[in-house]
Amino acid sequence: MRIAGVASALPAHLYHQQQITDALIEHWGAGLSAPELLRRLHCRVGVDVRHLAFSLEQYAQFSTWGESNRAWLTVSQELGTKAIDAVLDRAGFMRSDIDALYVVSITGIASPSLDARLASCMGLRSDIKRTPIFGLGCVGGAIGLVRAADYVRAFPDQIAVLLSVEVCSLTIQLDDLSIANMISSGLFADGAVAALLTGQGTAAEGPKIICTKSVFYPDTEEMMGWDISEKGFRVILSPKLPELIRSRFAADVDSFLNDYGLRRRDVGSWVIHPGGPKILEAVETSLGLCNRELEASWECLSRCGNLSSGSVLKVLEEVIARHRPQPGTLGMIAAMGPGFCAELLLVRW
Repeated sequence: MRIAGVASALPAHLYHQQQITDALIEHWGAGLSAPELLRRLHCRVGVDVRHLAFSLEQYAQFSTWGESNRAWLTVSQELGTKAIDAVLDRAGFMRSDIDALYVVSITGIASPSLDARLASCMGLRSDIKRTPIFGLGCVGGAIGLVRAADYVRAFPDQIAVLLSVEVCSLTIQLDDLSIANMISSGLFADGAVAALLTGQGTAAEGPKIICTKSVFYPDTEEMMGWDISEKGFRVILSPKLPELIRSRFAADVDSFLNDYGLRRRDVGSWVIHPGGPKILEAVETSLGLCNRELEASWECLSRCGNLSSGSVLKVLEEVIARHRPQPGTLGMIAAMGPGFCAELLLVRW
């Protein structure tokens, strides 16, 4: 199986971090007892600019979860269509070539699901196999790659498209002054990323997926996710996450590699979900990476923020386009998310 292409679509509203911080301070006004705390938190998340689905002035108009969710659906269809068309063009395929469509999103819900709406508005084939995936958060992009790879392994003459689309800005709770919400308001952003996968029966270039591994950490369900109420999605972010990664992640990577007679030193390319500075630093510490191996992840965090499920795919797009590992290089694609869990993919460039 090969990842024959990756392409992103980002919304038009681009803001520097300082602009977003100032807007939130103005919105919260006297209710924000320590504006400098918000400024410090936003300065420490490693984000310089972010793309948002709406102008800063428009977010106050969404007074109910229903309004925000309808806005998510509209934006997701627009960005999703652009990302899918972009990856088809990049990989040299047409809409009619898509055999299976996997859609990952955690920032909104719909029934009929987003994939059905995309199939209709894009005129995709009536026999397309659709799989909507919800609830995976930041690990969703990596898990989506694995599910799509499983499909083209079973049907090697077909192609599968994975779409991650997140409108994280619509989930920010404008009446929540918790530390987790303030961090989220400085970290997460909006965008769509699509990947196209082919089986052995389809000629294509791109990194070859050799093997994958899923890791679930029991009794960690409260460390990350959503507290869902009538107000929508309230973020849960535990300060214990970096320590969990430092203590467990390297052993899981080593076990995965050992199964194939490999060591960390055999991996020449690392595509890691940019969850935030503390997450990336924990990964670097855990794996003993100290020579800018995660440069692409840090760059994506700075230029795009955290796109939740789409971030690891955005990093992969950047590595394909700009970093270009030498042919034959072994690479690791990895992300972590609610569960708490990790998804690992070993690829050969």
